[in-house]
Amino acid sequence: MGHPQCMKQTPTSAAPGEKRGRAAASHVEADGTLVEMTHDADVGETAFAVGDSDNIETQSEFRSERLGRLRPFSPVNSLIAHNVVLFPSGAEEYGSKRDLLRRIQSHIHEFVDLSPLFERLATYYVLLSWLYDCFQEVPYLRVIGDPGTGKTRFLRVVGSLCYRPIFASGASTTSPVFRMLDTMRGTLVLDEADFRRSDEKSQLVKILNNGIMRGFPVLRTEQDARTSEYSPRAYHVFGPKIVATRQPFSDPALESRFISERTGERDLREDIPISLPRDHDDRARALRNQLLLFRFRERARVAAVDVRVERELDPRLSQMFSPLLAIIDEPEARREVEDLARSYHDQLIEERGLRPEAQLLRAIRDLVAAGTASPSVGAIAERLQSTYGAEFRDGVTPRWVGQRLRSGLGLRAERRRSGYVIPASEAPKLARLWARYGIATRQDVHPLHDVHRIPKP
Repeated sequence: MGHPQCMKQTPTSAAPGEKRGRAAASHVEADGTLVEMTHDADVGETAFAVGDSDNIETQSEFRSERLGRLRPFSPVNSLIAHNVVLFPSGAEEYGSKRDLLRRIQSHIHEFVDLSPLFERLATYYVLLSWLYDCFQEVPYLRVIGDPGTGKTRFLRVVGSLCYRPIFASGASTTSPVFRMLDTMRGTLVLDEADFRRSDEKSQLVKILNNGIMRGFPVLRTEQDARTSEYSPRAYHVFGPKIVATRQPFSDPALESRFISERTGERDLREDIPISLPRDHDDRARALRNQLLLFRFRERARVAAVDVRVERELDPRLSQMFSPLLAIIDEPEARREVEDLARSYHDQLIEERGLRPEAQLLRAIRDLVAAGTASPSVGAIAERLQSTYGAEFRDGVTPRWVGQRLRSGLGLRAERRRSGYVIPASEAPKLARLWARYGIATRQDVHPLHDVHRIPKP
């Protein structure tokens, strides 16, 4: 069943001598016209759905004002023929957004055992994936757990509903992953992303680090087949990603890119099927068809929405949760996501409080509270040694403190006759650091006797 306004359009024949055209999975014209590739596996054909929120046509090719002649990828392309990348087969009516959300959540609930909140998050993430190019940043969705706890099932079921899912494994070589993301510009669905070898880790981590934000492609040096010369090439890796790992990542910056759920922490629901039914793929395709129409109808509206979460949240968390909030209309669901963002913020503050930098900041706070106008590096080292010395294997020296102040906290030490001290000019920065690391301060403690009070964390 297609969209009632869809119709076949015979393409204009190519001009004499015109090239066959460039293969593309999607395109957005300057006037907002969307071009989305479709694949009908039953008849073995690919085409373009072309149009806007009011009218969609099926075309075998598209002439872009900027890019020239575009054609869909062939149905015999290995990625398409082997279902590595999935497409809708056409645009289908879905009714209201609420109806579509209900069907998506029901589909996920039938096959995957998730907590109620994460099930709703996964439902909204599916919608977000179809509109991700409206935003400057996108979060990643992840499940963490041991083998046999449902991680791969989650990837298969949720991933198959997302915008142009690209199924890959952490055991895959990285070169095709770069190329698939750059060519297909869809949702990376990555299983076993714990990276057994260091070369896999360095390459795939680049995708995960750069892919959260628009405008940060990964640069790779490659050899030109014709000239044998090596030259850099930029690969587009921005987009939604659904990942399964056994453990969290050790890098806090990478870890902060994920909204996660642990699997296997409770008994599996009895109604979850052991194997996916034979009609699962057909049902998933039907939902992708409805989501394709949703993209045509909603993209222009969502692109104009500017949603900002609480300013008190960590900036990275604001980047992660703003796109999700932009597509959520229901007040209760918005409150749940906002509460989740605040819990992530509290957890982040707690983790920062365990770092050596937090201990340094507490030592500075204690010295300031005791009346020291500009704490010296030596006094900070003494305070740190007396309070936390047992936690430092090699002891605490002024040299170590000076290095941490500069490299870890970005605080400048000023040389005076008595030695290096933290000058009063660093007071605003120190106040922000106390708040960032959750360092509690008495209301009468001013950083370096500055006029600004320290906000409570």
